[in-house]
Amino acid sequence: MHNQLQSAGLELISCSPLKKKGKSSFGVNLKRIKIRDIIQFFIHMEQMQSAGVPLLDGLADIRDTTENDRMRDVMSDVYRDVSEGSSLSEAMAKHPKIFNNLYISLIKAGEDTGDLTASYRQLVKYLKWVDAMQSMIRKATRYPMIVTAVVLLTVIVMMGYVVPQIVGFIKNLDQELPFYTTSLIATSEFFKNYWWGVLGAPIVIFIIVKILVKLSDEMAYRIDALILRMPVAGPLIRKITIARYAQTFSALFAAGVDVINSLKSARNTVNNKAMLDALESVENYVQAGSPLSESFNACGEFPSMVVRMLKIGEETGNLSGVLDQVSEFYTRDVDEAVQGLIAMIEPALTGLLGGMILWIAVAVFGPIYASFENIDF
Repeated sequence: MHNQLQSAGLELISCSPLKKKGKSSFGVNLKRIKIRDIIQFFIHMEQMQSAGVPLLDGLADIRDTTENDRMRDVMSDVYRDVSEGSSLSEAMAKHPKIFNNLYISLIKAGEDTGDLTASYRQLVKYLKWVDAMQSMIRKATRYPMIVTAVVLLTVIVMMGYVVPQIVGFIKNLDQELPFYTTSLIATSEFFKNYWWGVLGAPIVIFIIVKILVKLSDEMAYRIDALILRMPVAGPLIRKITIARYAQTFSALFAAGVDVINSLKSARNTVNNKAMLDALESVENYVQAGSPLSESFNACGEFPSMVVRMLKIGEETGNLSGVLDQVSEFYTRDVDEAVQGLIAMIEPALTGLLGGMILWIAVAVFGPIYASFENIDF
């Protein structure tokens, strides 16, 4: 270890064993490497390469200036491997949790063409897009989950605590209660007795689905296909998947990776098995000799406008530029779909709460008002 530090131009001052995995010797948690740390790494590399700074000097500068302890450890390993004769792509490939196959493919393409700067630029563009897409996905999932949880908690509190205190008085009115009042009482008693089941059922269902997906590929395919057929979430998931696929393919092709390998790497970004089955056919059609536009059209997942754009790109020889436009098309589509989903969920859940409160008001005050009419003054 001491020799490795000396070869890297460093001197060991002090050292101590880590007390716990993932913690420093002072007990401070090591920061997780985020996508923005990787973006900053490639921005730095692109700037250093453009300025004519040697690769090893650039890696050493990033290693010495980064504030993320884990990133510093990774960069130390990459620097050592490159200084010992490995290529940058080979050194990065030893850290698959940080640098995935897509990053390695783009860097290797830059090494093969002798233009690493273009590869860095493509990676920065791609990772910024991924960061923005992840923000959209978080917005599309986090907000509905939080609002739904608040609504569910409100329903449980109202039905399990508030309504039982009110219905005790209604039962003593000694009159026949209407259906909407008896149904409220029954619902309240159910929530009071089985509130734990209402809260636990979604968690149990989620765990069961996860187990079924892991145990059976056919079940995983059926569940993914069912998700795509859901009224609102299905089209959104489809658009997000195709947007990620199109952007990945565009970044790889623009960096000089051949069409087949670009399609293979893009396919690895797809998680939904039903979508994966459709998009795998694109690669099969291209390998069989079909043009890219016809292959995308045959898979049935891309709009006719996108297919026409690809055909124009093939005819004009500007396929890379057209692929960027396709990616931008789907990015805007996803953004509009997310905004539409949020705009729809808010009034829907507000209406649900309003309907529940109206039900409670009518069920409670209806019998009370009827009892006043029967009083003989």
